[in-house]
Amino acid sequence: MSNSSSPIRVVLWRHGQTDWNVENRFQGHSDIPLNKVGEYQVVQAAEVLAGLKPNRIISSDLIRAQSTAAALANLTNLKVEINPGLRETNGGLWEGKTGTENRATHGELFANWYEGGDEPAGVTGERRSDVAKRAVSVIEKETANFTGTIVFVTHGGTVRSVLGSILKLPIAQWGVIGGLSNACWSVLELTKHHTGSRWYLAEHNAGSLPEPVFGDDAVN
Repeated sequence: MSNSSSPIRVVLWRHGQTDWNVENRFQGHSDIPLNKVGEYQVVQAAEVLAGLKPNRIISSDLIRAQSTAAALANLTNLKVEINPGLRETNGGLWEGKTGTENRATHGELFANWYEGGDEPAGVTGERRSDVAKRAVSVIEKETANFTGTIVFVTHGGTVRSVLGSILKLPIAQWGVIGGLSNACWSVLELTKHHTGSRWYLAEHNAGSLPEPVFGDDAVN
């Protein structure tokens, strides 16, 4: 779905698959590269996203995001801008370990965090609210006085935190936002109303281009 009259479109694109994704290991700030499947995924996804004719590409500094961004840059001749504010959640003591291992060592904390709590990930890592604050600040800064489409290449946990925050959901409800598959994306559009402007979720966990919405009173 899409409100095609929006002057600002934000694409939140998750990186392609890594070996740690397949093994269900908490990646966080660990700099894990794409695997062969991930390399294929991002090339296919980039061919679709190029159809949006993005004006800018801004990527997390982690290599899995930079490699994903490069696939789109190769098709659009855009320079990839790097911003560490788009990184994944710092997972503290959980990084590199599987979900089963983290449940065994930090059962209650891991369960509370997994269910949407705002505890620091892995004891020494970041809170969801911390992730949202830094990533949303990047988006707000880069979309100020801007018209067009920006692709932010980032991470699954970061996207969920951004969406929960920017759509003004209580933190305890951020978990109702489904995850992003590798190399898929969400689309936010800024809509104007008589009371001001607000972000509208046009697409989530998408692998195709947004289509215009006809006959939907919510976006008129």
